[in-house]
Amino acid sequence: MIIGTAGHIDHGKTSLVRALTGVDGDRLAEEKTRGITIDLGFAYQTLDDGSVLGFVDVPGHEKLVRNMLAGATGIDYAMLVVAADDGPMPQTREHLAIVDLLGLARGVVVLTKCDRVSAARLAAVGAEMHALLATTTLAGAEVLAVSSTTGQGIEALRAHLLGARSVSAAAREDAHFRLAVDRCFTLAGIGTVVTGTAVAGRVAVGDRLRVSPGGLPVRVRGLHAHHSEAASGHAGERLALNLAAAGLDKGDIARGDWIVAEAVHAPTRRLDVRLRLLAGEAGPLAHWTPVHLHLGATDVGARVALLEGQPLAPGASAWAQLALEREIGALHGDRFIVRDQSATRTLGGGVVVDPFAPPSRRRRAARLAALAAQELPTPQAALAALLAQEPAAGIDLERFFVARNLLPEARAAVLAAAPHRLLGEGSAARAFTAAQLARHAAAMRGTLAAHHRRKPDSPGLTPEQLQHQLPARPPAAVFSLLLRDAIATVTLQRSGPYVLVPGHEVALLPAEQKLWERLRPWLDEGGMQPPKLSDMLARDRTLHREQMLRLLDKLVRMGRLYAIGAEYFVQPRHLVQLAERAEQLAHDDPHQRLNVKALREATGMSRHLSVPLVEFFDQVGFTRRDPEGRKIRRHARDLFGGPAHG
Repeated sequence: MIIGTAGHIDHGKTSLVRALTGVDGDRLAEEKTRGITIDLGFAYQTLDDGSVLGFVDVPGHEKLVRNMLAGATGIDYAMLVVAADDGPMPQTREHLAIVDLLGLARGVVVLTKCDRVSAARLAAVGAEMHALLATTTLAGAEVLAVSSTTGQGIEALRAHLLGARSVSAAAREDAHFRLAVDRCFTLAGIGTVVTGTAVAGRVAVGDRLRVSPGGLPVRVRGLHAHHSEAASGHAGERLALNLAAAGLDKGDIARGDWIVAEAVHAPTRRLDVRLRLLAGEAGPLAHWTPVHLHLGATDVGARVALLEGQPLAPGASAWAQLALEREIGALHGDRFIVRDQSATRTLGGGVVVDPFAPPSRRRRAARLAALAAQELPTPQAALAALLAQEPAAGIDLERFFVARNLLPEARAAVLAAAPHRLLGEGSAARAFTAAQLARHAAAMRGTLAAHHRRKPDSPGLTPEQLQHQLPARPPAAVFSLLLRDAIATVTLQRSGPYVLVPGHEVALLPAEQKLWERLRPWLDEGGMQPPKLSDMLARDRTLHREQMLRLLDKLVRMGRLYAIGAEYFVQPRHLVQLAERAEQLAHDDPHQRLNVKALREATGMSRHLSVPLVEFFDQVGFTRRDPEGRKIRRHARDLFGGPAHG
């Protein structure tokens, strides 16, 4: 169990920890000289059963509250320390407010220096503390009196803490590993060491992790759990990790970073949160107020965007988005504190609901409903509620699972509990209700059927045309998934560049069919390097150019051919092959760009074909030209489909 001290400066927190453990939490020379705690101090008491009580001794000075907050992450039990002679002071109240905002519901109030006051004074201070606790998460907490000088009450406090440990809440080990870094230093012969409290998961020597938000890959070379060497550590423990990486320097990791499993390295700059303003604030919190955000051991500037339209009144809570000055690591359920812009006053705090908040449309009713769903206590309930809202883009499952730090087996259980249909695979997977997909399919089919009625000679619509004509226009990536599903279930059909209702066909006239049967073998033979129109005319002098152009144009409109410039006509299956070759070349290129010369060399085509081909790719949106070449914008088969009938 991790016990965190809290309280006003010079109320005896460090002396109390020393009396309980025999360890002096003040580790800095300046702390010894001035007699106050400036930075975090740590002490450990090994119990008879081999388990350990860990103490985080935090500063009580008002100017050092940010240091206090850096040690608050992962605390299981709060020990609010109040000097009996002074009674509750400003930092007593601020630390208590912070404990309340962080949701710490387990703790004890310790009245120190009880040897200096009368019994009446002790009773009065105890009554005052009970009154202060009444509206906080520590309401009803026990109040104990001690003297670190005489030892009075120390054994009773120790027994209380041992009893609290026996009913300690289970730490979350069934998750990916996360540790909030509150110290980083270098030891001779050992290397870089970080310390912090593991808030989730397990870690072992040899594990490969990430420093987040920077993304630096590291390996755990050794670790200590609660100040003792160990082979592994888990959530709820104070850990020191000896990290190794190529060229790793102490400056590469700092307080506020996270050490996390690869799966939950997901930096973010926008958080949608449930924010509560302290009741003691003089006035409401306005939209776009600048604040200091404290989350984990991170301290970062932010702006508060209120999502419900009105200034936030003292004592009230509301949806808000925190727009951060830089990326941090954060996940669903993380508690945070906000202080004013000058970092002199705690304003409020709350809990992260969506760590990957959208930058736009954040005040819309649908967005607020989605946040209400995500606030539900279990991932099963949250996913079911989100699915019930049927967002046009479906549910991004990877983002949902990462936000909640779910292991693969937990993900499977959540999906099993929430009826859905899945489109896409891996990180692209999105969940929909079956009814929602049926409506999407009906909308696509209805849009195409109406087009066929208006233009019976048209072969259909291109995917882009269909997407833009749908009543509820889904994003391009989601539309691609919906279209693939509709084609796979034969709700729709693909014919070259066109999508159509199955059974719809623009037929060739008998004379046109006869001419096509003369031309098609030449195009089959050419494959990815079709003959020029002029070469086909020269091959058979009985052919007439205008007649051929009318036929070829009709075949293009039917989706049986693509026109590449004025001279080349390519069959869909061959164009798909060319596009996929271009896609692979761009993927292999250092700049992820398609180079025309590379395409020409890879396919053996002439410059007369390669130039109009890449210009065609630009025209249809497959590529976009920039100074480094051509960037692939869409997947070849999403845009051009597979082989079409001839």
